[in-house]
Amino acid sequence: MATSYLPLLVLLIVATGFGGIALGLPMLLGPSRANKQKLEPYESGIIPFADARRRFPVKYYLVAMLFILFDIEVIFLYPWAAVMRQLRDNYSMLFAIVPVGFFLLILILGLIYEWRKGALDWE
Repeated sequence: MATSYLPLLVLLIVATGFGGIALGLPMLLGPSRANKQKLEPYESGIIPFADARRRFPVKYYLVAMLFILFDIEVIFLYPWAAVMRQLRDNYSMLFAIVPVGFFLLILILGLIYEWRKGALDWE
């Protein structure tokens, strides 16, 4: 049984070694003369004019969370749709449709709540 893990161990050693070489070799062989211009943050070729750690409006995070929520909903529906084709009799279909209907009902109620709160309105 231990021999079945040998290829995994070899892969782990090779990957760790490659990562160590890829990170360590440039540090050892590369130039390391730092000056003010090299230590400045790079933002698309533009010299930064404000602090990068400024506050962003909560709206950005809210839209990102809503996108992730509804993106994950679609990921959960794909396996259900694939299994649904295999269920031919009405009794099995009922046990497949009811939980997904409840899942979609909760998501639709959440969408209505977010819509009424104005989370989807752009200013």
